[in-house]
Amino acid sequence: MANVGLQFQASAGDSDPQSRPLLLLGQLHHLHRVPWSHVRGKLQPRVTEELWQAALSTLNPNPTDSCPLYLNYATVAALPCRVSRHNSPSAAHFITRLVRTCLPPGAHRCIVMVCEQPEVFASACALARAFPLFTHRSGASRRLEKKTVTVEFFLVGQDNGPVEVSTLQCLANATEGVRLAARIVDTPCNEMNTDTFLEEINKVGKELGIIPTIIRDEELKTRGFGGIYGVGKAALHPPALAVLSHTPDGATQTIAWVGKGIVYDTGGLSIKGKTTMPGMKRDCGGAAAVLGAFRAAIKQGFKDNLHAVFCLAENSVGPNATRPDDIHLLYSGKTVEINNTDAEGRLVLADGVSYACKDLGADIILDMATLTGAQGIATGKYQAAVLTNSAEWEAACVKAGRKCGDLVHPLVYCPELHFSEFTSAVADMKNSVADRDNSPSSCAGLFIASHIGFDWPGVWVHLDIAAPVHAGERATGFGVALLLALFGRASEDPLLNLVSPLGCEVDVEEGDVGRDSKRRRLV
Repeated sequence: MANVGLQFQASAGDSDPQSRPLLLLGQLHHLHRVPWSHVRGKLQPRVTEELWQAALSTLNPNPTDSCPLYLNYATVAALPCRVSRHNSPSAAHFITRLVRTCLPPGAHRCIVMVCEQPEVFASACALARAFPLFTHRSGASRRLEKKTVTVEFFLVGQDNGPVEVSTLQCLANATEGVRLAARIVDTPCNEMNTDTFLEEINKVGKELGIIPTIIRDEELKTRGFGGIYGVGKAALHPPALAVLSHTPDGATQTIAWVGKGIVYDTGGLSIKGKTTMPGMKRDCGGAAAVLGAFRAAIKQGFKDNLHAVFCLAENSVGPNATRPDDIHLLYSGKTVEINNTDAEGRLVLADGVSYACKDLGADIILDMATLTGAQGIATGKYQAAVLTNSAEWEAACVKAGRKCGDLVHPLVYCPELHFSEFTSAVADMKNSVADRDNSPSSCAGLFIASHIGFDWPGVWVHLDIAAPVHAGERATGFGVALLLALFGRASEDPLLNLVSPLGCEVDVEEGDVGRDSKRRRLV
């Protein structure tokens, strides 16, 4: 599916399904609300109204179901009728699965997505995940024909009019961001090294009219970025800190998205085993998501200052590699004793968030990373883990995840109990915990926060996306939709405003002693 173009249109038009195969998709009660007059032109002369109604009556989703309408040229598929409170009402994960399994083959195909207005954004991003861009299969390079999938939304419930042009443009930009992030994550390190990742950043910068700031190799060492430099100094392609900055007139606050961009993680001298190293090309998933989201956010009109900070390195093995027992001075001014070179992501992010705080003057710092394998144990394969100094933002992340399909669940935030895991006799801290059974994903996030300070008055959010960054052997582009939804209130786009939980009431648990809401201004 690497050569598939995804097009969102208000109306996909009519066509014989034998010449343009069709998938109709939605919750069963929504499918029943689609009038025959709307789908007739897409199904006739192959499918009659009686056959359409008979197919709907046979569907019994548990959790999903599908029924062919005409050979393998037309199919109707039903999503779960209901989902739990920790899932997205859009049933986004099931959308991706059904598209992969039920969309008929063909050069030019059509998907009619039936849903309510609030589920449009999540549904579109879920559709995009079914069409990855990267492949090196030899047969794919010989296929010169460009394939297209046209997506039409049929809205039911309130606000059930035609999809507006501005919404279609937003969906196009968001899904391009999702597919961009997934392509970067899918690309192996012999191609997607730090040089290549910088080319991707430059390409986005050129498209947006932004010249990136790039600090790399020995300049990192000279300027005090001991975390990024120490992790990447043994690799053939040198490490880098890159920043894309959007500073519009009238901005009222400064936001920094900091992405972990470890293009490959061998574990360093604390080397991974033969079963745990494969797949470590995905360790740049946080930086890839930040790049895809930044591109879409700026294209849709972002009203505040937004900086995308990329912490790029390859954690390699060589004569110049960092050793356990080495002590590094990080950009925060704090020293770190290395007791595990495979806990490298927190080191590069510590430099990234420190730079965002000290040099960019950020009010809100969000770091996104494939940080810990323990995340998949703590919150599972589908929900990313969120750790933050703000109860409001914790609740907002969870709500944004349900609205966009990139699900999120909280980790324990308790530095007074957990940060002692990093105690060192010879430095300010170690980089890995003493007790791996004591909430290691929370501790890993706290290591990053310690480099801006637990008493820092701004908002700090950490998102560990280690497990949801991929599904099987394919990247998901996870994180792009989440960032766009979470910060949608800072956008000029009405659809992103709709899916954002910020700027409106969110349920907040009591806590965060000593912190007041005035210091955690919502966008």
